[in-house]
Amino acid sequence: MNSLSVSGHLQPDTRTRVTSYPDSTRPFVSLRIEGDDIEIALLVLPDSADALRTLAAAATEAAAALDTLTADATGATRS
Repeated sequence: MNSLSVSGHLQPDTRTRVTSYPDSTRPFVSLRIEGDDIEIALLVLPDSADALRTLAAAATEAAAALDTLTADATGATRS
């Protein structure tokens, strides 16, 4: 990844969009994460598919952690 730091808060209405650019000389895929005030675009070359899979696995892990936090908070409130 090139040097860039971006911060944004995902909201329930955050949108994602995947667009494929099958150019014969430099094909790539664009993954966009869009909110009202921010848009993050990841441009992924064919040899970077594993990095994108790692990002997807990390996002799944983060979602599971959020589920646990929500369950813990709900359980604590009911006690």
